[in-house]
Amino acid sequence: MEQQPLNDIRQLLQRKIFGHKCTEDFNPYSRAIFHRLQICHTAGIGVHHLKCNKASCSNEQYQYHSCGNRHCPNCGGLKKEQWLQDRMSELLPTTYYHLVFTLPQELRSLVMGNRTVLFNLLFDASHHTITKLSADKKWLGAKPGIVSILHTNGQDLSFHPHIHCIVSGGGINAAGNWIKEKRGNGNYLYPKPAMEKEYKLYFLKKLQALLYQQKLKTADTTALKMTLYNCSKIRWNVHANAPFGGPAQILEYLGRYTHKTAITSHRIKEITHTTITFTYKDYADGKKQKQMTLTHEEFARRFEQHILPKGFVKIRHGGYLAHNGKNKRIAAIHQQLKLPAPMPKVVIPFSLQMLQRTGQDYSQCPTCKEGKMERIASYLTRNGRLVNIKDLTRSKTKNKASPPINQTASSKGL
Repeated sequence: MEQQPLNDIRQLLQRKIFGHKCTEDFNPYSRAIFHRLQICHTAGIGVHHLKCNKASCSNEQYQYHSCGNRHCPNCGGLKKEQWLQDRMSELLPTTYYHLVFTLPQELRSLVMGNRTVLFNLLFDASHHTITKLSADKKWLGAKPGIVSILHTNGQDLSFHPHIHCIVSGGGINAAGNWIKEKRGNGNYLYPKPAMEKEYKLYFLKKLQALLYQQKLKTADTTALKMTLYNCSKIRWNVHANAPFGGPAQILEYLGRYTHKTAITSHRIKEITHTTITFTYKDYADGKKQKQMTLTHEEFARRFEQHILPKGFVKIRHGGYLAHNGKNKRIAAIHQQLKLPAPMPKVVIPFSLQMLQRTGQDYSQCPTCKEGKMERIASYLTRNGRLVNIKDLTRSKTKNKASPPINQTASSKGL
């Protein structure tokens, strides 16, 4: 099956999926997210008014705002690039490893009903496992740098919560001294069975405590206790992947996973009046790429499962990368290893990011090819009208809204 044009897919996704009537049955927060995704890059969010700065050119344009929501399949690219740029100064000349902490499928429904509490426990358990084993001098005897990322979905949009961790081979000890990795030779930092055992024991212990403290929502406590007992008897899988080849490979990996949404527009092949077809990797069948077709309602239901709790932080840093005092620790490590001082973090302007990504100067006037398009005003939508942002910031001033707008106007102009 050939893929529909990407622009058509994005518009159909907004209209037929995010605007589907079935979303009215979602909780208020999910409904608000779906509405936000539905009006992304439309007049429903607002526009920038741009004008060429060349005096002899009269070209003006209107550029629709993006929704900027972290669940949007069409947003987040520039945020990801900026985040990766900020990580560059934190990379050190040491081996980096990739871990994935998963949960038995028997616990997925429990996590679904207790997302905030148990997502936090996933972070806590994976971080505990890494730091405890790293503290053992037999394996490292130091505190490594840890970047942890929560993912909630499988490729088929099923609910499959798991934590990806990037862990440095070396670390700093209690005295603040850099300790090189000890195992090396292609081995992981510590044995896989030791990780799996520690992770399972810690997670179940904390889960039992939450149950005892009545902090878990469950329809049948007796059945849950039996489930936890059964889970204590099985192996909990921690995937320990081969070490990364170098900084470029680390950043390439992080770029794929850090700001990942449930699905991107590029994986969607076709959207009809009643169905949506997308590609996915079947990991149970040798990672073969397959296609799946779902009704609009089922796709929306699966997508909604992966809306994170409001304000939930899905990327976290631990070890010597923990936010409090991180810059001082990294500077000290650079000094010990006789490395150049870390590069200062800078915010890259939108036009420069787009130039780097596409080779096209989006600030150049498309009419005269000489001037630069400059923003002369920005408008937000309020009660079906475009309101100048400056008017919103003025206290006790009369609303100077524009006339009502067409919510589905083309992005090329009003």
